[in-house]
Amino acid sequence: MARAALLHLLRYRTAAAAAAAEPLSAFRCQLMTRSNSKTPAAGIKWAGFCRPFSSKAALNDVIGNDTDSSVAVMEPQERVDPFSLVANELSLIATRLRSMVAAEVPNLASAAEYFFKIGAEGKRFRPTVLLLMATALDVHIPELSPPGIGDTLPTDLRTRQQRIAEITEMIHVASLLHDDVLDDADTRRGVGSLNAVMGNKLAVLAGDFLLSRACLTLASLKNTEVVTLIATVIENLVTGETMQLTTASNKRFSMEYYMQKTYNKTASLISNSCKSVALLAGHTAEIAMLAFEYGKNLGLAFQLIDDVLDFTGTSASLGKGSLSDIRHGIITAPILFAMEEYPQLRAVVDKGFDNPANVDIALEYLGKSRGIERTKELAMKHANLAAAAIDSLPQSDDEDVIKSRQALIDLTQRVITRNK
Repeated sequence: MARAALLHLLRYRTAAAAAAAEPLSAFRCQLMTRSNSKTPAAGIKWAGFCRPFSSKAALNDVIGNDTDSSVAVMEPQERVDPFSLVANELSLIATRLRSMVAAEVPNLASAAEYFFKIGAEGKRFRPTVLLLMATALDVHIPELSPPGIGDTLPTDLRTRQQRIAEITEMIHVASLLHDDVLDDADTRRGVGSLNAVMGNKLAVLAGDFLLSRACLTLASLKNTEVVTLIATVIENLVTGETMQLTTASNKRFSMEYYMQKTYNKTASLISNSCKSVALLAGHTAEIAMLAFEYGKNLGLAFQLIDDVLDFTGTSASLGKGSLSDIRHGIITAPILFAMEEYPQLRAVVDKGFDNPANVDIALEYLGKSRGIERTKELAMKHANLAAAAIDSLPQSDDEDVIKSRQALIDLTQRVITRNK
């Protein structure tokens, strides 16, 4: 079967499954215990994940009389636009980031500013999560200074939490620059990648420069625990990238190994940054861990859907080439799940994908398998675990806190229903 037809089949099956599924955006996860409490104790362990039951009666049919079990029930909630809630702060952070990455050497300045220019900065997903988390933990959004007054804010804690958002974005962009060099990528966010435009050396140096600026900002927070967390993130990024380079079959074909690599490369940054926001506010270890769990599971869900889109998306929708991972010999969840159904696929993967015919064979097996569906199911599991962490926070009657928590839950559904 021709590759174009195989890809069309994968995209059709994915679209059909999405159309048939009950809309996820209208629901949120809430823990229902024997006492019917919706605020479980901090640190509670979740064994399962949410499913869109049509009613509580149907749920009772499933669980029978097992009233000791904690199960998740989907309840309708009004959809909130997460990005609009922090739009003013995102604008302020974007302006500060452009100032922070300025360099004295013109070439380095142009390279470092490449993905911070107006129109090229992306949606700022990670800063949005962190600003919402700050409010969700009951740290109020301050009144922003009028344009031209400077970049200081009247609330020192909020300023420090904004710094975490800036640090996180600089680390994220630095990792993209380094990844594009390692992957020999030619596009990113719908434009030419920096390494393709300015060369590998300058792209690596620009990434290093961003990391150094992130470290300087981190040091200014003067919080040893937060410094340790963010330093661990950088270590995890390097570890994850190194794990991806492994050629040992027992590791490449291990789902556990893949998930650990995914945590290191993607989820560590957002999880430890969420925890840092909580620690700066002086929250308990239990609350900080809930923030961490939200970020970890959101990050895992995000990457799992990225792995699906690498097969089902188009280059135009992704802003980068599709089939990028498999062409580079990177084995992701859809292929790992497909190999469980078709063990003979392993022999194809072992041969590598320098030969385009092997790519076509792997796609054919993937199309026959439930690899795509199972990856999306796993992403949904982690998205619901992220929502559960937010629902486990102590109750609040504050309207801004409630809106921010609902926005964080809404983001978990946006992550798993996106197509780019």
